[in-house]
Amino acid sequence: MKRLEGKVAIVTGGSRGIGLAIVRSLAEEGASVTLAARNGDIVKRAADVLRNEGLDVEGLTADVAVEPDVTRLVQHVANTHGRVDILVNNAGVGVFKPVVDLSVAELDTMWGTNVRGVFLMTKAVLPHLIAAKGGDIINIASLAGKNAFTGGAGYGATKWALRGFASSLMLEVREHNIRVVTIFPGSVETGFSTRGKKGSNIPKSEDVASAVIFAVTSPGRAMFSEIDLRPTKP
Repeated sequence: MKRLEGKVAIVTGGSRGIGLAIVRSLAEEGASVTLAARNGDIVKRAADVLRNEGLDVEGLTADVAVEPDVTRLVQHVANTHGRVDILVNNAGVGVFKPVVDLSVAELDTMWGTNVRGVFLMTKAVLPHLIAAKGGDIINIASLAGKNAFTGGAGYGATKWALRGFASSLMLEVREHNIRVVTIFPGSVETGFSTRGKKGSNIPKSEDVASAVIFAVTSPGRAMFSEIDLRPTKP
């Protein structure tokens, strides 16, 4: 039996990159996975590819910064499957500029997705996890939420905020047997940022997905509340 057989998961920003790798890994472990992202065409293509691989995946168009989208997404999953067990808050936006060059609109976009979106998704899913007396909330953050760097003031602020949110949430919901795990990738070989590095020692999207699988399949008595993911060599 696969380790996540019978589990139901939602992955935001799940149509490409790290999110798509997470969707695939959860589904390969037996979970029924709904991937959500803003671009409907990309969502459909991603879901079709995974279903053609024999995986139990569906795709829905949703913007996590928009409350009605979040409500519709979570209600659809709960109504379709009767439960929600795993939420992966992966959707993220990054604009890397000095503060003097960063526009208010760019900051608002990052804040809307990286913080407001996590709040809205978590708030919508929590009643289902509490009713089920357990579950997992996995947040994909960034080492930018722990380390400062030039050009990262706006993006880093959202990831520091995410860390604070997740740390307090973990203390609030652990009594319901809900685990809150935040993964902090450093350099990962994706198309997310032009700052990204490439090379044989740079983690890939699949490595972040492996950390998610590790977190959600660990014994129920254990919670790895923060996981840092770095290259093996500088």
